[in-house]
Formats: sequence, structure tokens, C-alpha cells
Amino acid sequence: MSSRKEPRKMPTESSPTILVVEDDPTIRNLVLTTLDTQGFRHLSESTGRGAIAASASSAPDVVLLDLGLPDIDGIEVVRAIRSWSQMPIIVVSARSEDADKIGALDAGADDYLTKPFSVGELLARIRTTLRRLNYQSPAQGQEPSTFQNGDLRIDYTAGIAYLGDGELHLTPIEYKLLCLLSHNVDKVLTHSFILHEVWGNNRQADLASLRVFMGTLRKKIEPDPVHPRYIQTHIGVGYRMMRVADE
Repeated sequence: MSSRKEPRKMPTESSPTILVVEDDPTIRNLVLTTLDTQGFRHLSESTGRGAIAASASSAPDVVLLDLGLPDIDGIEVVRAIRSWSQMPIIVVSARSEDADKIGALDAGADDYLTKPFSVGELLARIRTTLRRLNYQSPAQGQEPSTFQNGDLRIDYTAGIAYLGDGELHLTPIEYKLLCLLSHNVDKVLTHSFILHEVWGNNRQADLASLRVFMGTLRKKIEPDPVHPRYIQTHIGVGYRMMRVADE
């Protein structure tokens, strides 16, 4: 990890709050100092149970979560938070195996950063995650405020998606993926394009994350994920939202 000294930006009432969950005091202090220089408000915890309690009581904008905590595994923290909240969770872990990354994302994490990391990359991940929270139609005033395709409906203004009469409980990334596909109905979107629009990069290493999130999104919107009605996979190329005929 690397850092450089920058003048501190003072936080304001509207500054995002970041919960840092890290039991290594050296790494925790580095991250907190970095957040200070950028004007973020922050909280910190060193245990999984403390992280769950702080998430519930303080409702931070983003959680930075280490997996190797002294009391419970970070994956259990992700699952616990996901049982009642969709707040963004960025896992920051020394575990670099694909299985660990996919396991965390499948449990509900929004992003995964491997230690050691640079300060610049950490801040970029936080900024990208915060942008996802504010994602709306890219052409407001010209685009319709809602999208309808079969039983699927998206209210872009409210930031809510529905399937039939039921509200879909989507993570920020799942919602952004759904919006991106809905703005490009019947168009094949390449993996690189989707990665750039949703993650802010087009690195092939993040293809596993894309596949995980597309899989969880399908489970929520497809009556039969094995025979998709809405999202079609173009193997080796990307994905396409199909126009569903009115019934």
C-alpha cells in the first residue's frame, strides 16, 4: 500500500460516511487518515459484531470490510447486513483467490479490493460506489421516467424496480446493471462496455464479478433463470435485454 501526504479536506453535513471494519491497527489508521484527507466522515470497528451493530445504528453510506476478523468471518457480516439493508459493502481483503472473491460477491458484497492496495485505487472504488448510489437515467428530461417490459417495470426517478406487483430488492450494482440493459433493449452490450459503465473500468479480471451479479439479478427477475425471458447471454461477448411481447 502506498500513500502521499495531501492537505486535509474538511467534512460537511453532506459528506458521505464510511464505516471502516479492520482489525489491523496499521491498515485501519492508514485508511482513516486517507478518508480524512478527502473530507469523508468515518467510523471504525475492529470486529464483525461491532460492524453489524454500527451498520444498524449509524447507517453509513459505504462499508469497507476486512474478511479476516477476530470474532466472525467477514462473509457472515455481509450476510447479516444484507438481511436488512442494501448499503454498499466493499470488501478489502488479503484473500486473493477467485473463490474468495466470488463467495463475497455472492453473499452480497458490491466490490472486492485485494490487499495490498494503493490509496488511489481505494478512493477510486469508493467514488465509483458512491456514484452507483446516485445512478439514474442518463438523459433525464428526454427519456421516460419509467420503463416497462413485460412484467418488469423500472421507476427511474424513484430508483425502484418491480416485477409484477412486487418490488425487487436489488443491490446498487444489480440495479445499475438492470438500468443499463433497459436503456439498450435488444442491443448486445459487450463485457468491456458493461464493466466500464458499472465498475468504471474494463479489466478482464472483473469478469467474474460481472457474471456473479448477472446471475443474482437473473434469479430475481427471471421466472425460470435456466430459460431466461429478459436477459440473454451471448457467450464470449456480453448480454442483451430482450423485448418481451405484451401478453
